[in-house]
Amino acid sequence: MNHPNNLGLELHTLVSRLERAGDRILRADHGMSYRRFMVLVTVGELKACTQRALADSLAVTEPSISRMIAALAGTGLLTVTPDPAGGNRRRIALTDAGRELVERAGTELVGRLTELVESSGVPFDTYLAHTRRLNAALGGGG
Repeated sequence: MNHPNNLGLELHTLVSRLERAGDRILRADHGMSYRRFMVLVTVGELKACTQRALADSLAVTEPSISRMIAALAGTGLLTVTPDPAGGNRRRIALTDAGRELVERAGTELVGRLTELVESSGVPFDTYLAHTRRLNAALGGGG
């Protein structure tokens, strides 16, 4: 579609570029990919959660999140325990090291991305407010 106001394409391109920028920052400063970091951030937001809840929250498949969880648990950033509700479900939670990494790297990443937005001439607080409104509208909350 060749349309001068193709918001969908602009948003897709922006998100892809922001994810790549985040990936470069996290790999250079913390030896971790952006995707794995987002798993840790989401576990932190959800607190202890099931693998299915985590996959749903990140909009990825359970097999994909299962591999990511195994890798992160292997590095000591996540714990994986049987769900007290039973069945084959597993409970995922951040370890102390995982919480510390999310806090430290998250603060650095937010700062760097804030600088990036503001260096483009866009006021960060305004951009964040509009982004939250759009997310809420698309999520049914707006």
